Amino acid sequence: MAIDYAKAANWLSLPSQLDPVKNVDVFYVYPTAYSAGTGGALISEINNAQMMAGAKYAFQKNATAFATVGNIYAPYYRQADAVYTLGLPSTDAVYDFIGGTPATDVIAAFDYYIKNYNNNRPFILVSHSQGSTIVALLLQNYMKANPDVYQRMIAAYAIGWSFTQDYFDRNPHLKFAQGPDDTGVIISYNTQSPSFTGRNPVVFPGAMAINPISWTRTATLAPASANAGSLRLFDATAPAPFYQGDVIFPVQTVTGYADAQIAAINPTTSALDPNSATEVVLCSTVDPATIKRPSPIAPGFFHSYDYPFYYSNIAANAANRVARYLNQ
Repeated sequence: MAIDYAKAANWLSLPSQLDPVKNVDVFYVYPTAYSAGTGGALISEINNAQMMAGAKYAFQKNATAFATVGNIYAPYYRQADAVYTLGLPSTDAVYDFIGGTPATDVIAAFDYYIKNYNNNRPFILVSHSQGSTIVALLLQNYMKANPDVYQRMIAAYAIGWSFTQDYFDRNPHLKFAQGPDDTGVIISYNTQSPSFTGRNPVVFPGAMAINPISWTRTATLAPASANAGSLRLFDATAPAPFYQGDVIFPVQTVTGYADAQIAAINPTTSALDPNSATEVVLCSTVDPATIKRPSPIAPGFFHSYDYPFYYSNIAANAANRVARYLNQ
């Protein structure tokens, strides 16, 4: 049964009135927040309590980076189970599975947003992980069918998913970001430690990356001193100043915490491989031992921190791209 996005209860964020200072919208699709457990359904219900709570937490550490530039719309959607999705062997397998109920819900929500709330304003797409897989499908299908809507897209921050050259070859109407100023582009990367070993479950062969500090595609290191601020997360039981926990408002950030460098790796072992076409963002200044991660993934899997590590840089870059779009 289709989800009725005319109901406010089916939205995580639905502005009751627009901020008169902001003439840009943000459409946010949250990452995986649902775990089926033993014997549970592989796809959640729209009102699953675990999923809704996780979506709210993800919103706080991802979408709030865009709060100063736009009015944020974010639908709930029926999500795929975390463990099953992370175990899928290829981008095509993920697209096939996520392209069912999860993508159907989000694309329906986006279409409802465009027809009922957007009023021809420019917008930014923001997503992470499973949300970015869905955004990849939305960009592939909805934007191809609605080029007038695509023309109003400032950028798509579809982080935490593997965009490949094959994807762009199949979708010539789309393009990957090349620098800090281009608009109408897809921005993505996956973060891990240089010490991470084994297959990163969100990094597939051919994954592309942009550096979230320098906003370049080169392998030049962007030092932690150039990082405008990592989002500080709080957990009373943790020994380090930055870790998986609650977001405290007003937002606090930590400067000089996370560096960033694009590196080519073997997609199976994560070993550095200059001949590989698979790119990740390496963060060498964060001790993996201080970072919580999903078990049994090896230390140095920084997927949950793709946004928090580079929070202030993302916020500033979004403001820059908005200005570039509005002034062109």
